[in-house]
Amino acid sequence: MSKILYRLGHWSVRRRRRVLAAWLAVFIAVAAGSGAFGGATSSAFAIPGTESQQAFDLLEERFPERSGSSARIVFAAPEGETLQTPEAQAAVAATLARAADAPEVVEVSDPFTTGTVSPEGTVAFAQVQYATATNDIEDASVAALRATGGPATAAGLEVAFGGDVIEGHGEELGHTSELIGLGIAVLVLLFSFGSVVAMGLPIVSALLGVAIGLSGITLLAGFTDVSASAPTLATMIGLAVGIDYALFIVTRHRQNLAEGHDIEESAARATATAGGAVVFAGMTVVIALAGLTVIGIPFLTAMGLGAAFTVLLAVVIAVTLLPALLGFAGANIDRWRVGRTKTGSAAESHATLSARWARGVIARPGAALAVGLAIMLVLAVPVLSMRLGMPDAGTAPASTSHRQAYDLLAEGFGPGFNGPLSVVVDTAGVADPEAVVAQVVAAAGEDPGVLTVGQPTPNEAGDTTIVPVIPRTSPSSEGTERLVHHLRTDVFAPIESASGAEVAVAGQTAVLIDVSDKMSAALPVFMGLVIGLTMLLLLVVFRSIVVPIKAALAILLSIASSFGVLVAVFQWGWFMGLVGLEETVPIISFLPMLMFAVLFGLSMDYEVFILSRIREDYVHTGKARESVLSGLTSSARVITAAALIMISVFASFILSDDPTIKMFGVGFSIAVLLDATIVRMMIVPAVMALFDDKAWWLPSWLDRLIPDLDVEGQHLIEELDHLDQ
Repeated sequence: MSKILYRLGHWSVRRRRRVLAAWLAVFIAVAAGSGAFGGATSSAFAIPGTESQQAFDLLEERFPERSGSSARIVFAAPEGETLQTPEAQAAVAATLARAADAPEVVEVSDPFTTGTVSPEGTVAFAQVQYATATNDIEDASVAALRATGGPATAAGLEVAFGGDVIEGHGEELGHTSELIGLGIAVLVLLFSFGSVVAMGLPIVSALLGVAIGLSGITLLAGFTDVSASAPTLATMIGLAVGIDYALFIVTRHRQNLAEGHDIEESAARATATAGGAVVFAGMTVVIALAGLTVIGIPFLTAMGLGAAFTVLLAVVIAVTLLPALLGFAGANIDRWRVGRTKTGSAAESHATLSARWARGVIARPGAALAVGLAIMLVLAVPVLSMRLGMPDAGTAPASTSHRQAYDLLAEGFGPGFNGPLSVVVDTAGVADPEAVVAQVVAAAGEDPGVLTVGQPTPNEAGDTTIVPVIPRTSPSSEGTERLVHHLRTDVFAPIESASGAEVAVAGQTAVLIDVSDKMSAALPVFMGLVIGLTMLLLLVVFRSIVVPIKAALAILLSIASSFGVLVAVFQWGWFMGLVGLEETVPIISFLPMLMFAVLFGLSMDYEVFILSRIREDYVHTGKARESVLSGLTSSARVITAAALIMISVFASFILSDDPTIKMFGVGFSIAVLLDATIVRMMIVPAVMALFDDKAWWLPSWLDRLIPDLDVEGQHLIEELDHLDQ
């Protein structure tokens, strides 16, 4: 691989104008395609194979008018008044008439007819039914619905809009987080390189990759459902890895220049060495993210593929466009200096604070390992109480309409009204359908976790009936989760066995619970695949038994500790005000898999960069402990800079109002912080020093079997140096 990258580096520098033109053409083509055929992201998703999805498919077939999506219009009377006055009822009726005429609306209920008025008469809601799924409804239609509240507002009533349609067409997120993260990355690069030109190269290459990636995601959304979080995730990861990958290559290029190589040779060697580590680490991220397709949840597949596409772009840009940009920069790469220009040479590295730190760790490896493990294990303790779930409108920012509707409904009717369940009864082939439905209604009504059971609604054929069930607890609470499982296994299962009917618990709340259950079941399998792949790849790359085992345990430590911090902040509420969280929420069910996939690749990145330096020195000297010191010293500066960039980019997303995005920001930034500091700068060198020469032991029979990938291009450099002599 290193020889291919070496030739690619030479070619990219020589043909730099063609390379730059080609990448600009790719960007224009993808952007034009997304403009012409792209679609909008959505909060709606399907989960094949679950009970709630099967119920939805049944309704789509037999009860199409009830299989679409819905919104809610919530009305609240001024303090001290009720909605029972003629003026209030007239204002509500005028708003509902406008809503009925809004585009794509097929039915609007009257709260005074259906009885959806609170006992005190202060809050009421109307159900707005659409024939199509949330993702298929035009933004203009949702905007038209939002505009119907004028008559009620003019009469002094409070009006809020909620439901899955409103949540699925929420307000667009700003770009403040990306700009802050980018600004901090600029400062870190300036401090690391001491040169404006050297700083600019990683920024330019990363921005181009993110721009193409986001345009590609928009294009993908025109053909399939794409989660609303996918662009944010792609931006977060694309910026972080794009800048970091370029940082590694530019750092190696400037070291090569300091050693006397010309521009083209230096860029080619940097592409073959640091570029090899980038390709290896980047492809592991891509494989892990693409591996999310095996989970079988389309929205997660689209999210994983979108992020994988952005990482793949970052890798390809790093080994093609970046050498071309290095060619354009030429001898001016250190132009416009800021402070003292730093080349990253060995002499500079051994005089740094990180070098003194490394010498301290190697001098007392046992103590360093004990302290590192103690810190990680203490942080991991909260993970024992981690609960996976999905956020609801109650966790949305207070300024949003669907959060206001949520609060009004909880105040007027109780928290369960925000998470209604739809019990779908399939009585096809049953002798007495009405008796079965009556049994279902009675059984549900007697359950202590159920607040109310609504009026059953049969379809025209009479073989499918929807029974509304309102829980006592909020949608994301543990009580509602227990209720759904209890209804399915203990309440309705006996009715199914006795009657031959099929009873399914569905609705948006049940869908979110099914997503969490499916994620929880798939997580151990996915973790096993990731850990197994980690150990296999590191075995091949570093030809050692200890290194893969250490890496697997290190990733588990990083993941457990970062999840522990997430649980403490988001579930327990520790320091929640510091991150701008309004109330506690469960850990988003798909976050562990995404974090595992991404951290896997980032850990491989740092692992390869540090251990390849250690192994390179060990091969030359045969002194294991001294090699750990020299390898850590020479790579500490760039690892620190890379980690600071990733942490700043990830942490900037904590400023988002969306709790899901906040959780992404906290989870990824803490994971990188712990992995790049405690794990890479304490645990890894301490373990390598303690094992000494045994750290590089490999059975001779296995050594003959596995291929030599030469990821860091050491064999190539030896050949080139031999030719130069």
